[in-house]
Amino acid sequence: MTLTATHERDTRTDAPPARTLAARRALGLVIILGALALLALLSIGIGANPLSIPRVWHGLWHRGDGTEEAIIVWTMRGPRTVIGIMVGAAFGVAGALIQALTRNPLADPGILGVNAGAGFTVTLGVGVLGVSGIQGYIWFAFVGAALATVTVYMIGAMGRAAASSVTLVLAGVALAAVLNGISTFLTLIDPDTFRSIRNWGLGSLARTSLSDATAVLVFIAVGLVLAVLLSGPLNSIAMGDDLAASLGTNVPWTRILSIVAITLLAGSGTALTGGIAFVGLMVPHIVRWIVGPDQRWIILYSALFAPVVLLSADILGRVLGGTGEIEAGILTAVIGAPALIVLVRRKKASGL
Repeated sequence: MTLTATHERDTRTDAPPARTLAARRALGLVIILGALALLALLSIGIGANPLSIPRVWHGLWHRGDGTEEAIIVWTMRGPRTVIGIMVGAAFGVAGALIQALTRNPLADPGILGVNAGAGFTVTLGVGVLGVSGIQGYIWFAFVGAALATVTVYMIGAMGRAAASSVTLVLAGVALAAVLNGISTFLTLIDPDTFRSIRNWGLGSLARTSLSDATAVLVFIAVGLVLAVLLSGPLNSIAMGDDLAASLGTNVPWTRILSIVAITLLAGSGTALTGGIAFVGLMVPHIVRWIVGPDQRWIILYSALFAPVVLLSADILGRVLGGTGEIEAGILTAVIGAPALIVLVRRKKASGL
């Protein structure tokens, strides 16, 4: 009787928080989807030649009639918006995976040297082979990101059955410092040759096209699918490697596949737009505060909320830039840094 009564009392005590969390997750999902749809329309409508919502709608449904609306929607701002959604989702989920893998709530795609590897190989491609334009160096960025991530894991796992989270972070930071230093040195000794690299590194959605996005779409899709499949095992790893193994999780393979997914996502996003700061760091941190520690919800929310953040920064850059524009990568850093400081001070948001 006593055990039954205690169980019933515990169930009644736990039920309201569970219902509250479920309601918050559902409501948040609706709000984020609505915000993403609204921002997509605003992204297409706002610019040097603004379009009203009815004109945007007309351009969407009259692609081949040669009107001003159709040209703007289908050749300029529409592709830019699609790329913002793709890249935002890629960086957001990559950040969520890295934070889960390293059990560090303040980790981001740069911590494993992914962005540095992409930047280094693109720099070599431009300086040594004369590659120019995104179509030319997109594969250099992707290969560099993959090689950097594999190198970090090999260094971290050297002499061990599996790389620890701390070792991976240290190896990633060290490798990123070395590659960034070499890349900076090369750009300084020959500024004219590497001018395009400096522009690419700012993190812009404006210099890409749908054909560029198509080249990496399959990699982003595979990375997102892997992230979803790994969400369950990552929940187990959050409790510790030994306990995860006792629950049947293959910890080494989970780490390896997580690194593969991070490479596909962050490498593809970096190849398309260059460095987009703070999205992969800030978004999972905010999402965790809303949905709790469940990686399934964190990955879903990150894939939807990161495009909201990136599109907002891109739109704001057009508004503040006047006749020109401020790169989205610059604004995500300017806005993300103080926002992250506020979030870090919230105890509920700072732990995994």
